[in-house]
Amino acid sequence: MASKLKGGKTPPRLFEDLSFYNPQCLLPNSYNILTEAALQFDTSATQKPSRKLVKKGCRHKWALKSEQCDHIELDFRPDLSSLYTAAALCILCRCHVELTIDFKGEGAGVVPCPKEVAPLHHFIYSRNEHCGLFWVQEGVNAGSWMDTQRFSCSSPSCSARLTIRMRSPIITSEWEALLLDRSLIKSRAQKAISDEPSRFEGHAVPSPIEVIGNLRTYIRNAMTSHEERRIPSNNKKWLLCFGEPCADLLNHIGFTRTEDGWFPPRPDVSATIPLTSPLNILLNDVENELAVLLNLQPDNERHMAKVHVALHPAMTEFERILGSKGYKRSTASRTVDLTQEDQEPEHPFYAGLGSTMDFHDELICFTYERQIACDAENSAYYLECLQGIAEGRGSEDLQTKVAIEASSGKFSVRDLREAYQSLGLDMRSLFYDDDTVIGSFQSRIADAPRQEPDLRRALYMIGEHRKSMRIQHVASNDVKTYEQALSWLGATDDMVDEFLVSMYGVKVHESPTNEELARQCMVLIAEQRKSTGLKAWLETGQLGEMEMDFGQAYTRLGIGDRTIDDDLVITSYNINMQETPSQIKDLKRALAAIAKSRNSFYLQSFLDSSASERKVSEWPVGLENIGNTCYLNSLLQFYFTVKPLRDLVLNFDQYKMQLDDSAFYKKQVGSRKVSKKEVERAQRFVYELQKLFQSMITIPDDKVTPEQELARLTLISASGEESFRRKSILSTHRPSLGDINGQPVFGPLPASPDVVASVDTVMSNNGILNPDDSCATNPRSEEDVSSDDTLVETPALDIKADNDLMILDSVEKKQQQGQLAEDKENFTPTIMEIPHSKTPDRALGPIVELSPLRADTEEHPQSPPKESNGEQSPSELTARTVIAFPAPPNRPPPVPPRKKPDESKRAIQQEVEIGAQQDVTEVIANVLFQLQCAIRPENIDESGEQIDQIKTLFFAKQKSYITNDRGEIRSNEEFVSDIKVDVASGPRDIYAALDGAFDVQEVEVGGSLEPQYAAISQLPPVLQILVQRAQFDPETKRPFKSNNHLELKETIYMDRYMDSSDTDLAQRRQACWAWKKDLAKLDARKIELTETEMNMDIPAVLSSTAEYLRQCSNDKSDNPIEVEPELLASLEKASSNAGAELSEIEKQIKKLSTNIKSQFADLRELPYRLHSVFIHRGMVNSGHYWIYIYDFVNSMWRKYNDGYVTEVTEPKIIFEAEQSTRPATPYFLVYVRDDLKSDLVESVCRDVAEVQRSQEDTVMADDETGAKELLKWSQDLQPAEGRTQAVDDLWGSGGQANQAHFW
Repeated sequence: MASKLKGGKTPPRLFEDLSFYNPQCLLPNSYNILTEAALQFDTSATQKPSRKLVKKGCRHKWALKSEQCDHIELDFRPDLSSLYTAAALCILCRCHVELTIDFKGEGAGVVPCPKEVAPLHHFIYSRNEHCGLFWVQEGVNAGSWMDTQRFSCSSPSCSARLTIRMRSPIITSEWEALLLDRSLIKSRAQKAISDEPSRFEGHAVPSPIEVIGNLRTYIRNAMTSHEERRIPSNNKKWLLCFGEPCADLLNHIGFTRTEDGWFPPRPDVSATIPLTSPLNILLNDVENELAVLLNLQPDNERHMAKVHVALHPAMTEFERILGSKGYKRSTASRTVDLTQEDQEPEHPFYAGLGSTMDFHDELICFTYERQIACDAENSAYYLECLQGIAEGRGSEDLQTKVAIEASSGKFSVRDLREAYQSLGLDMRSLFYDDDTVIGSFQSRIADAPRQEPDLRRALYMIGEHRKSMRIQHVASNDVKTYEQALSWLGATDDMVDEFLVSMYGVKVHESPTNEELARQCMVLIAEQRKSTGLKAWLETGQLGEMEMDFGQAYTRLGIGDRTIDDDLVITSYNINMQETPSQIKDLKRALAAIAKSRNSFYLQSFLDSSASERKVSEWPVGLENIGNTCYLNSLLQFYFTVKPLRDLVLNFDQYKMQLDDSAFYKKQVGSRKVSKKEVERAQRFVYELQKLFQSMITIPDDKVTPEQELARLTLISASGEESFRRKSILSTHRPSLGDINGQPVFGPLPASPDVVASVDTVMSNNGILNPDDSCATNPRSEEDVSSDDTLVETPALDIKADNDLMILDSVEKKQQQGQLAEDKENFTPTIMEIPHSKTPDRALGPIVELSPLRADTEEHPQSPPKESNGEQSPSELTARTVIAFPAPPNRPPPVPPRKKPDESKRAIQQEVEIGAQQDVTEVIANVLFQLQCAIRPENIDESGEQIDQIKTLFFAKQKSYITNDRGEIRSNEEFVSDIKVDVASGPRDIYAALDGAFDVQEVEVGGSLEPQYAAISQLPPVLQILVQRAQFDPETKRPFKSNNHLELKETIYMDRYMDSSDTDLAQRRQACWAWKKDLAKLDARKIELTETEMNMDIPAVLSSTAEYLRQCSNDKSDNPIEVEPELLASLEKASSNAGAELSEIEKQIKKLSTNIKSQFADLRELPYRLHSVFIHRGMVNSGHYWIYIYDFVNSMWRKYNDGYVTEVTEPKIIFEAEQSTRPATPYFLVYVRDDLKSDLVESVCRDVAEVQRSQEDTVMADDETGAKELLKWSQDLQPAEGRTQAVDDLWGSGGQANQAHFW
């Protein structure tokens, strides 16, 4: 099947096609002779070459409209400032055409065509939104159609852009009848005579020539006379020729009716040529159309009326402005018969090359070269065109050109057809695959070995035509590239190295003579992949280290669910890195395999950023997640980079509020008095923050663990703390299982009495605490508190008696598995979800017979025991002990003694857990409030508010204005710590979001709506912007998170939002508000026209309806549906009107959007640079936070994800929308003043000596003694008598649990 040509056209070809172009007659998806390249001509088919004219089309003959032409001077070559226009109308159909060529484009434009290397322009169609046919809705041409098409010259050194506009005639067929139909003229004249017979005595009915001539005279006088003359309403000539029936025509062309007559149009009589005024152009068009109508009248009548109108052909002017005047022609071109006698004189091959049949051979070669350069995909057809013209003309020069092209490896469609035929194939078939083609080639060679060279050439030609590297390689029998090597072996890029070795063996076995070629393929693949395994195989015959399979990679990292997001994959990787740092190389191979299988740029960036070992002293530290504190960590990282705040915290004693200070009792923060207790609490918070900041500066490690006390004081406000204390008095405590590293471990909530009674209390004699058992303690290890896996218990969850631990068993896990991936901040993970890289053979132990939580759990086959290599990790011992468990006994073990938990620590942890669920804004407000409470004021404002370093650094002053119905303006000024924006209605950029906070809006005051807007009266150095993504769905009555994209900008300019007395700024704002109001109306109307239940816009619905009814009316069945023609016409007209309205709406929307975006573009006095972006992934009440912070010193973005700080190598992940159903989205933004950024923020602040990191694997025990006790416990455990010893070993002689046994 022939592909569509994409070549260009020379000016003569363009003129030829323009003469057949009738845009109003085009059908949807039909061939456009002007804009599209010629159709391919199949010489093997039975079709005859033809021009394929559009039905009812006109073969235009153009007459020049010289008054509208911008003529090119004789012998003047265009330069980079040239622009020329030629206008004409068809003397047959009276449609108008305008050609404009502009050399002011953005191309090289050094030497515009024509020139020696490019004797003619070669125009390529340049379609854009302004191209095509549309109906004019307003202005002097309202109601007419206009078609616009654009082209550009393909020459690299020519910037010429050609625009062709075609317009419908001004004088419609109805108006033409009024001017030419003798019966209508007679009717008008007789009415005038019958109304006043005495006055018109002796006057005859005017002829059409007189009517047209008189109208043309009126127009000519109007365009040349400065004097305005009225035509009396009783003017005899006027009444005889025109009268009332011509009123619409006269109004359309500019005549104005008054009570006592008509006034001719009032054009600009001083206008110069070319005409530019719409009215002048309209009148000139009408005058030229009248001249055409005069020339169509019989010669004898024109001779009698002495009317002689000269119409000048436009082709000469067209050729001059497009540089084709006097192009080199072939005198013999029209004497050579390329076709049959009954065919048209021009062969389609000329149109294929964008030329005409009178082109000289040199121009034929030029057009061939340009077509090849612009449309290499169809080079075979263009060479066939060249072949056909060369043979038809018998031209030696063209035949030489064809031979040169063939010698360079090019082929024509004719050659390709013969190549297929030589292999017994049909070129037009679409069902051949590569195997079929190659098989046919090989069978032909077997039958005719002597024809192998010719057959290989044919096969190579077919391979190039099909763009099949495999066929080309078989044809050439040579391999030089990686792709060729894969193709020759019959392999693909995703095949692993082991499979490639197998493919090599198959190839060599099939054809031993190809062994050397097969080996060369393996060498190329090994080099391209940088595969040490393949290189080792080439040298030794044995595979070396191979790329890890992605299935093995997931297993190696202990990941069971392959659908988890990239952040959790990195979390699992980091956990394994902490446990076994000596296996870093193997772990990186696993992560690389997963990154490749997912095609994950994020994972690959993590690998790249972690590949280089950075000095601890030159890189920020991470903050460990201590339980649902990912947002807290992001906030602390941001505050640490703010130099003035960091200096204040580190030198807190210099700023500390003295409690005995007399000014304390007047201290007012946030428009309220603060108590001494609040100040004391705030100062404890600052001291805790100081300890953290000091540790972040001096610690010889890459991460720090924040204190629980700091988390509590940050996340819980003083009022929230008191509320929690009151609730804790009434709450039922869970039983304590002791503590680990000072942090309490809680057991399950007590079961209800009825549940306890229903469970048999007979228990196993060997009831040792098993981590896999539902009766185990909290299933979390220290490693689980990692970068993205910030999973904590949620005290608010309703824990049922039959589900006493927050471990989801099989059924519940399946139901909540999808939710857990997003709610990792609010749900405890199942045991199977927590990576255990050190115990890949974990299996469930025997199910306790009466355990309500394990009743539905399936038993899994247990792995065979591994051979011991000496020391064993505790987790391995635990897993093996589980396998060795005997059947459940009949009696429960004695309850071991337990240390009473520290109630204060438990209370702190519970407070932190609840505080971590607080709203983002509440946490930020709490931090800033406590910082202000802790320090002494620098000043007091008129309202009594404390002015201090924090207020000056972070708080803006915002002023709001409300105007009542009497025009009175009220204002209110207040401090705000952030600007709140939202993206509820859809994606938008940062300016559009900020506009929503300051634009005028109507608010209800006292039962009436009053306009209100806001402005900033004082900007802070650090500008904080909160993105309000939490929305409420009124239908479901539930909150949800809006994930609409917010387009960030590295620099924003705040000038437009400032409170100013500048009248120009006020006028700009008001104009912008008016545009937005209009834009909202247009958007609403566009939705009405485009959104229907049929998934079609209204114009398409109406058009389809009309077409359906038309088909029904043409139905040849016995009961056809009768459809009134007026209905079809009304539907078509309505469709056209709706389409025009929709087009105009889109045009207005684009214009208004451009106006809004550019309204303040020149205001750039207050630049702010983007410093921090808080990111959230998840749902409205759950998910995970991290932060991106820009380092202005080192010009880089870093990602702070709890304990891990990595470089962002591709900032587009911050600024571009993530293609996901639940994407990571910005929640909080921080911009800093551009001129102060070096004083305001500093990303790296470290003062530590470099420490050599240990590469030894982590032993999962507190000390050697604990590991030995655990080992002894597993060895001494026996089915009958081992229970007491096991319990003693577990709890130790002192009755306190060994920490190594807990998560």
